[in-house]
Amino acid sequence: MNDIIFVGRHTTVYTVSRHAHDSWEYVYCTAGGGAFLFGDRSLPYKKGDVVVIPPHVPHSNDSQQGFNNIHINMVSPILTLKEPAVIVDDSNQFLLNAFQAAFYHYYSDRRERTALLSAYGNLISYYLIAYQTGSSRSSVVDEIEHHIINHYSNCDYKLDDYLESLPFSCDYLRKLFQKELGVTPHQYLNNKRLQIAAEALVNAAGSGNTVADIALMCGFRDPLYFSRMFKKKYGVSPSQYSKERPASAEDAISSDSDSIKLLPEED
Repeated sequence: MNDIIFVGRHTTVYTVSRHAHDSWEYVYCTAGGGAFLFGDRSLPYKKGDVVVIPPHVPHSNDSQQGFNNIHINMVSPILTLKEPAVIVDDSNQFLLNAFQAAFYHYYSDRRERTALLSAYGNLISYYLIAYQTGSSRSSVVDEIEHHIINHYSNCDYKLDDYLESLPFSCDYLRKLFQKELGVTPHQYLNNKRLQIAAEALVNAAGSGNTVADIALMCGFRDPLYFSRMFKKKYGVSPSQYSKERPASAEDAISSDSDSIKLLPEED
């Protein structure tokens, strides 16, 4: 399942003649752009796009400006596409990172090479499914989410300062973020901190971490404020939550996923 059998790279190529594969082909455009030709159908692509080509589909590749790519051949993927398609990477470039890692490990001599290629084959396939079926999101929303996830643990994190640094009005960004993710950026930040705190509380036994420690690690400098926000979301205090031990933090988080929409925005 999702077995990578070949990984290659093109650097500044203008034309690839008509051919077909017995396997699936994923082509990530790392620079430039062009169009794949399938009989009388043309499929344009640009930097950051992945062209997915099912087996036994004749195709050629043509570009006026030239293109660079990483291409992967895979057998037995979990994709259900019947026709060639273009899938766009997100602003975090997770797909690009996975393609680059697959390229490296395909040509490496590491003892774990086979296991790593299998892992990256699965990862790439699941990314493609997520990006294929998921709703389209604005790049700026992806950027804001990425920034929050990278900085949620910093008690001095100023989300407003970050939003004001972007080339859009804060009101526009707030409305766009809420439209696409269902919550405002501030609600998302609070929810992320509380979710990760809930996971830490479930696994706190033997770690030596107090509620105050966990609050600080999750971006709450004031333990009392943290406890108040935590109880508002989960219905119990952090210490009670830790003692009750949900079956798993993931279950606890998924069971209250809708409750974040009820949280008031914290300025």
